[in-house]
Amino acid sequence: MRITHHGDHLIQLAWMPLLFPVNCYLVKEEDGLTLVDTTMFSPAEDVESVSKELGMPLKRVALTHAHGDHVGGVDGIRERFPGVELSIGVRDAGLLEGNLQLAPDEPQVPIKGSLPKPTWKPDRLLEEGDRIGSLLVVASPGHTPGHIAFLDTRDRSLIAGDALQTRGGLAVSGVLQPLFPFVAMATWHKPTALRSAEALRKLEPSRLATGHGKVLENPAAPLDRAIETARRKFA
Repeated sequence: MRITHHGDHLIQLAWMPLLFPVNCYLVKEEDGLTLVDTTMFSPAEDVESVSKELGMPLKRVALTHAHGDHVGGVDGIRERFPGVELSIGVRDAGLLEGNLQLAPDEPQVPIKGSLPKPTWKPDRLLEEGDRIGSLLVVASPGHTPGHIAFLDTRDRSLIAGDALQTRGGLAVSGVLQPLFPFVAMATWHKPTALRSAEALRKLEPSRLATGHGKVLENPAAPLDRAIETARRKFA
């Protein structure tokens, strides 16, 4: 994996960054590290390498959503780091249990994407406004019904999962990018994804880290353009 440091707190671990980029992120906290997402294969060896280099233990794993390319590495992480706390949004926790039934107030559109049925269970279920160390949980449904993002309250770095993508150009989830169409193909409900992108933009992030593609510094202008493109396409 390619390991890149961004600012004081964020470390990007990119699996196959030039061909099929799938990211997970380490966030430095006073008591250790938080891993956000796990890619589709275990990043445990690279996480352990960074942990030893920094002299910081891995304390927590937080998942943005239930798709296989974000939760697939959990088994390897738990094997290498027994006892680490694992969390996911309460809504997408149901997807991991195989429950694809939609709530009455949700758009009645089939849920898409790879949804594994893991043997593990999360230790903590997250809702909007919860905190994972310095990370604020932000509801960002659309790609999946219970997708969440994480805002670092220290420097306003936003780990957006698949609510947005930067591979092939910054785009709202559901906007097809020919160089990397997979995020759009796995998006559950595009209008909801657009509303989530608009809400994330209002957070005024200083840095944008997505599940697929490079990390963007000062993303305000590119976010505005991506949201306007989504408005036209989803109209």
